[in-house]
Amino acid sequence: MASFHADEIRAQERAGHVLGETPAIRPFMPEQHRAFFAGLPYLFVGAVDASGAPVATMLTGQPGFVQSPNAMHLAIAAALDPDDPALRVLVPGAEAGLLGLDFATRRRNRANGRVVRRDRDGLTIAVAQSFGNCPQYIQRREAEPAMRQPGPIEPLTALDPEAAALVRGADTLFVASRSRGGLADGGADISHRGGRPGFVRVAGDVLTLPDFSGNRYFNTLGNLLGEPRAALLILDFERGDLLVLQGHTAIDWSNAEAAKLTGAQRTWRFTVEGGWRRRAAVPLRWSRPEPAPQLARTGIWETA
Repeated sequence: MASFHADEIRAQERAGHVLGETPAIRPFMPEQHRAFFAGLPYLFVGAVDASGAPVATMLTGQPGFVQSPNAMHLAIAAALDPDDPALRVLVPGAEAGLLGLDFATRRRNRANGRVVRRDRDGLTIAVAQSFGNCPQYIQRREAEPAMRQPGPIEPLTALDPEAAALVRGADTLFVASRSRGGLADGGADISHRGGRPGFVRVAGDVLTLPDFSGNRYFNTLGNLLGEPRAALLILDFERGDLLVLQGHTAIDWSNAEAAKLTGAQRTWRFTVEGGWRRRAAVPLRWSRPEPAPQLARTGIWETA
């Protein structure tokens, strides 16, 4: 059975939910996970830049663009934009965190490991950790192909009004983090966060995010204890834009802020230090969201 790394255990201890070892985190992908990844038209990716800070991106393709030749590898046949800062660092040997999430079924699985091949046909990832996640807080959406012309990378040094508005209205975002021990402890990772529009508080360049009840693994918060740098990936479902923010985090275990927001068990702050935007980067059109049932027991900051 797989053990959690030291910082995940510290996070579990702080939250009062120590799980010990779990058979749910495997060093290989079970058959159902391999088939799931192969049916996806999009994939969320976390990586690590030259300074060791997490970065994130999203890859798309026809269903089948991700294949699993065996239980230890995922081959991703996607065009790799050379201007995407997150894709530039995905070279052989690099850490990679993969999140397969089907918004239509609210199913998601994670696969973390390292890049073992990169060429004009895409990437191959050797999987070191594979595990599923529950469907909580995922807004149901259907996707269909859409013709879009991607724009250039627009660097950000802080939240501009457009980025702040996107964050304030978001019901979905993704958190790229990294374990302090690197690949030995799982390396790069990317996870999903969802809530009602307004579940992220924006105050200048400081974002406050609630931690709602989940699987109690504390993979992300454990990583942030050891390596407080993180990246947030926010998708504009209407326009197909991608917003990536990099910054430092601080977890509030005191419950002082969480007590102000219905459903929050704790909160963490993310201070924006940079990032980038790419317009029309995602060639998909999305249906209106069907809120996750769990949102009924969560609040938003404006009414907190």
